[in-house]
Amino acid sequence: MDRISFSLSSGHILGLLGPNGAGKTTTIQMLVGITLPDGGAVRYFGQDLHRHREACLQRINFSSSYNMLQGRITVWENLLVFARLYRVARPERKISELGAYFGIAQLMGQRFLTLSAGQKTRVNLVKALLNDPEVVLMDEPTASLDPDIADRTLSLIESLRESRNLSIVYTSHQMDEVTRICDEVIFLDHGHIVAQDTPAGLTKRIKNAVVRVKFEGQQQEVSRSLQARFADVSLPAQNVVIVSTEEHLVPQAIFTIGNSGVQILDIDIRKPTLEDVFLQIARGNGHVT
Repeated sequence: MDRISFSLSSGHILGLLGPNGAGKTTTIQMLVGITLPDGGAVRYFGQDLHRHREACLQRINFSSSYNMLQGRITVWENLLVFARLYRVARPERKISELGAYFGIAQLMGQRFLTLSAGQKTRVNLVKALLNDPEVVLMDEPTASLDPDIADRTLSLIESLRESRNLSIVYTSHQMDEVTRICDEVIFLDHGHIVAQDTPAGLTKRIKNAVVRVKFEGQQQEVSRSLQARFADVSLPAQNVVIVSTEEHLVPQAIFTIGNSGVQILDIDIRKPTLEDVFLQIARGNGHVT
């Protein structure tokens, strides 16, 4: 890691993104004290994590789809162990309340290894909230979940942020999730921060939009008219044309097609997304300008 620096405000969700090997996991490990940085400091609530480890860890927690609890004991027994480690007052009551909130009350007597991926994710979320943390680090919490369970998990995270004013550091490879829940996004690449902004702010840095038009009429005339005005024009199928251009020029592209003597049947406009930003960084283009 190289001079990574960021802060997290109360009640905000910060997305920590990047291709494999970018440094996301290393950063998370430093934030929970598993890996010690060789320079700089990690501070929570004005306290240095290394010097005030116990005080800091009492106020934060961690959740991951890859975090496997003890498989041969029950869900209840797993959660009780963690509740006592965190010195939770009245741990049985706390586990029951959170179990009901996350819909896993009926799983308490089952061994952890028998649970589905979605059930394990919910158990991990309960574990991460046992100590009423002010900051939760979430490492790909929806990995391996089907779309319905992933959507429910995101809804629960959004609800927790609102009801508890919870601050969250969130890693994921699902750009639509990040766009949905994150207030700010940091892109890492080879241990460096290469982009940092809101999801909307990052996507605005990619100027081009793509317009796909299906039409009826002379394909050659459409091609000739567009190529006289736009550099990136393709015809991938019969009576279909795709133009990549700056977003403010999309109406002009559509107007040009309409004026070429054809009938427009369908228009699809694709604006830049956070996935485009991710791909630009992952493919070695460095900073997003």
